[in-house]
Amino acid sequence: MILSLEYLIREPKTKLDKNPLILLLHGYGSNEADLFSFASELPDEYYIISARAPYDLQYGSYAWYAINFDADQNKFSDHDQARESRDLIAKFIDELIANYPIDASNVSLLGFSQGAILSYAIALSHPEKIKNVIALSGYANDDIMETNYQNNDFSNLRIFHSHGTVDQVIPVEWARKTCPFLKNLNIDATYKEYPVGHGVAPQNFYDFRNWLINDKIVS
Repeated sequence: MILSLEYLIREPKTKLDKNPLILLLHGYGSNEADLFSFASELPDEYYIISARAPYDLQYGSYAWYAINFDADQNKFSDHDQARESRDLIAKFIDELIANYPIDASNVSLLGFSQGAILSYAIALSHPEKIKNVIALSGYANDDIMETNYQNNDFSNLRIFHSHGTVDQVIPVEWARKTCPFLKNLNIDATYKEYPVGHGVAPQNFYDFRNWLINDKIVS
């Protein structure tokens, strides 16, 4: 089958009539193999699918949207490309549900950096599609969310977000600002920090895995 994005897949080890999905979204300059290293440690009943971003940066590197620099080395994100990727991923989720026995009511996004920024944009633009977001080393950018997203129903959406306190790529202050942003939308969110740079500490992995498993138990 040919879907909108290239991807890697780990089939669920425990087969149900419909299995939940964790969709992995890598960061800028990476590829679908990066976060897929988590797959073996994630719960057995999930489909684990890792998508490759559409913009080819060469040498096995991809991006969800361009990041440009001006003469003073200020960074600018291409918001038009980001919105296109947001819609492309939303379409990709629909394609996965149409082609695999996935529980459409139990779709989780796990994104790192640029993938985390997009995970927020997809979930807040389409909360009917997403149950859980795990946003690692990113932040919420409402410039790339759909118009009037604030009017959506977020009552079934849960978010775990985390950041390194010495992140040299995305300042931890940006992640901290996401806390009141989510609270104002009445979204169930858990935030944690770790003494690391732009990466995922082992404790961070265990914390979001436990958060995911505990929801499975209580829901």
